Amino acid sequence: MPEESTWEPPEGSWASSAARRRNMQAIRSRDTKPERVIRRLVHAKGLRYRVAARPLPDLRRTADLVFRPTKVAVFIDGCYWHGCPEHYVSPKTNPGYWSEKVARNIARDRNTDHQLTEAGWLVLRFWEHEQSDVCAATIAAAVLERRGQPHVPED
Repeated sequence: MPEESTWEPPEGSWASSAARRRNMQAIRSRDTKPERVIRRLVHAKGLRYRVAARPLPDLRRTADLVFRPTKVAVFIDGCYWHGCPEHYVSPKTNPGYWSEKVARNIARDRNTDHQLTEAGWLVLRFWEHEQSDVCAATIAAAVLERRGQPHVPED
């Protein structure tokens, strides 16, 4: 008779490790709904960009939208994973691990901002809960300004 497993989920957890793994794997790192909506709006303004690309070849980080000629990198940050001051809530299960993970993400974001800025890039960061049309207008204005084109406000 095979030995019984001694692993038990943490107290308060509703999922087995396999279920939690499937759940975590289902979370998108790109092509989230806020990203897709903002991309569609920016594209409708006639701007073209790279999706999920490295702004700097030696930097192992990708931006959600990259405008290489004008050196504009856009990040649409998820409230949970990037520690939104308005919406982040520490999880009840294994809070130490997850809070440290989010803190590392925030530190990496700041480091990314610093490295890109030092290389002459403009970094634009938006939270997933921000209004997509406002984000798209801000992105378009920044790209056009860096191209040396006047930005014409929409009606």
